[in-house]
Amino acid sequence: MKIAAAAYPIDWFDRFADYEAKLTAWVADAAGADLLVFPEYGAMELASLGGRGVAGDLEASLHEVARHWPRVHALHLELAARHGCHILGASGPVFDGPRPVNRAVLYGRDGVIGHQDKQIMTRFEREVWHVTGAPGLRIFDTALGRIGILICYDSEFPLLGRVLAQAGVELLLVPSCTDTVAGFNRVRIGAMARALESQCVVVQAPTVGSCDWMPALDENRGRAAIYGPPDGFWPETGIIAEGPMDRPGWVMADVDLSRVAQSRRDGAVLPHAHWPESRGIGLIA
Repeated sequence: MKIAAAAYPIDWFDRFADYEAKLTAWVADAAGADLLVFPEYGAMELASLGGRGVAGDLEASLHEVARHWPRVHALHLELAARHGCHILGASGPVFDGPRPVNRAVLYGRDGVIGHQDKQIMTRFEREVWHVTGAPGLRIFDTALGRIGILICYDSEFPLLGRVLAQAGVELLLVPSCTDTVAGFNRVRIGAMARALESQCVVVQAPTVGSCDWMPALDENRGRAAIYGPPDGFWPETGIIAEGPMDRPGWVMADVDLSRVAQSRRDGAVLPHAHWPESRGIGLIA
């Protein structure tokens, strides 16, 4: 299958039709891809529809984006059906309770496959923005393979990736949003480590560029990439494909997920199989 990972800029919209035109063009540009992955908090650009006062207010921007979800869903469903592909939509706030969760929705050719909420909040999310975690990882069985999603910071926690790998996940999607090169590299290193230890394919899709009208996403650093385990069946660097730093656009690669099973069975090393041995290792007194 062909995977497309977005390095996605945050734009201003005067009308929802402007957002619709942008997303339609982005999906068309990835024509031929079986799976399109958009970034964490990419949906926050919809805060612009409330005007500068709303977009510039941390709390008001969350509510403005959340109210557009029905139209966002409809657009993604139409595009996935039109292009015959799977789309991980850019994540954004959803108010299932008094405080929002950060939710990414996976769309298929025939409708919504499911959603994943971010598990562990960064300091900004929990201390300033008051976005909350919604513990519970999901498995998505699709025509492409078994997929799991770790949203940005979640990719930095090995046990989250291990839960998904033990459940047979072959492909991990990591939508991200980071405002420094250090933050991007933390997620990048986490994503590559999850590919190494779980011997699977990991896709990272970041926001990129500056945004002077929304303090929550004022700076966005990163590059889109697709990673595999450097175990003899994939590139020696572990990088299947990657784009330039901070430049908008798609990064695409053809990936054969049957090689995940080969890696886990016949790799030069077998961290996926040998993981349980690490549980009983402790300090020597």
